[in-house]
Amino acid sequence: MIKAKQAVIDVQADNVAVAERTAKWLIEQMQKAIDKFSICLSGGNTPKLLYQTLAQPEYSKQIPWTKVHLFWGDERFVSQNDDLSNYKMVKTALLDHISIPEANVHFIDTAMVNAAAAADAYEKELKNFYGSNVLTPKHFLFDVTLLGLGGDGHIASLFPNTAVLSEQNAWVKAVIGVKKEDRITLTYPPLQSSAAVAFLVTGAEKKTIIKSVLNGEGDLPASKLKPEGNLYWFLDQTAYMSTSK
Repeated sequence: MIKAKQAVIDVQADNVAVAERTAKWLIEQMQKAIDKFSICLSGGNTPKLLYQTLAQPEYSKQIPWTKVHLFWGDERFVSQNDDLSNYKMVKTALLDHISIPEANVHFIDTAMVNAAAAADAYEKELKNFYGSNVLTPKHFLFDVTLLGLGGDGHIASLFPNTAVLSEQNAWVKAVIGVKKEDRITLTYPPLQSSAAVAFLVTGAEKKTIIKSVLNGEGDLPASKLKPEGNLYWFLDQTAYMSTSK
């Protein structure tokens, strides 16, 4: 691992190796849990490969699933059976293959009347789990927050030049009219309330945006994230090599 500007950068040969390395790192964190261990999940292809890796018996048998609580960083306002659903992706890649208590899977309910109602309900669920309506420094909401990185620098459904980027009070907001489907997203405060935030990014096509975020350049959503805990980047070789060009 390489330390760079308060971030730890872990470089592996390819996307499969990144998923395996991240899985081992994540299991190490989960095995330290005394009581509950909360993970905020990300959508995207690289996180999906991680979930598929965690579902493999050689990995899943090492995980104390009864202690693990899963949350979603964002969701499209579509049916849970829709191929665009982040919940469906995680279910197919991971949940269908492990034994985790149903109560430990905290999905965003998209069966509600609209995205705003779904956001309000999810915020209440987060606050109930946290045990307070106010986030306190060093009392983390999540043990680990997993993030992908969009080509425009977005994380979760925090897109460039949107009002939600300035939200500091609400924990969850509806993002309407930005993409084809309405979105529900966690805002910066809950995403930052994590003992560890881990970006999972692979592929040379992300070279420009990775370099910009790592250098703190531009007005990018990912650059605005200021985790209270440790920050990790799990990259493949092509993504890492491209940042130095």
